[in-house]
Amino acid sequence: MIRLQDVSKTYRTRESDLVRALESINLSVEENEFVTLVGPSGCGKSTLLKLVSGLIPVTHGRIQVRSQEVKGPFSDVGFVFQHPVLLPWRTVLGNVLFSIEMLGLSVKDYESRARELIDLASLSGFENKYPRELSGGMQQRVSLCRALVHDPSLLLMDEPFGALDAMTREEMSFELLRIWEERRKTILFVTHSIPEAILLADRVVVMTPRPGRISQEFKIELPRPRVYEMEFNERFKAYNHEIRGLIFAPRKERNNEN
Repeated sequence: MIRLQDVSKTYRTRESDLVRALESINLSVEENEFVTLVGPSGCGKSTLLKLVSGLIPVTHGRIQVRSQEVKGPFSDVGFVFQHPVLLPWRTVLGNVLFSIEMLGLSVKDYESRARELIDLASLSGFENKYPRELSGGMQQRVSLCRALVHDPSLLLMDEPFGALDAMTREEMSFELLRIWEERRKTILFVTHSIPEAILLADRVVVMTPRPGRISQEFKIELPRPRVYEMEFNERFKAYNHEIRGLIFAPRKERNNEN
């Protein structure tokens, strides 16, 4: 579904300095696979998502989605950001259908699908409510519906639950899993939470400090459907311990050097 070959990204700052965000990324994601990306802040996780979506160009290397080289934004993708970014003057239904308008598609043709997704996301009865009338978790559900309404095969999610409280975050994680199990999209998901990454994923990809490289990949061999109690499972704890060690080891090494 997704293939990154020797992908690097360099930014130029306002002071004209060059900053290497990513270096020599090689990654493949299978169709309908759920892959999470974890790593220290500033390692290029969000940049990687933007490259895959075509929002920004690669500096070096090649990205393909369904064997087609990514050279710019394309329609077969849904993007969910950390904050819902809903239009305050639009209702829930209007916000979900906004992406249809932006793609130049017929709103009338997609209204029934939008209502179906709203129901799937447990938002029935809120179709005509405005963002200010919704909780943070409900707003993020609207954002997820908006990303799915045009039925993309690929879903990119950039810390979508990072701004939520712990209980709502947990609820949204299982809501996402429920929707994914029913709809089976390919998902590339960025998070700072290692337990969240393990709970959601088929595979966890660990990245190094900037310039971001892939340090190691973990195939998560836990049964589905996933449940909260798995966090107390010995295998879950082992994944958590090893991934945490990979992420925090470089920081400990730098502290020891100082």
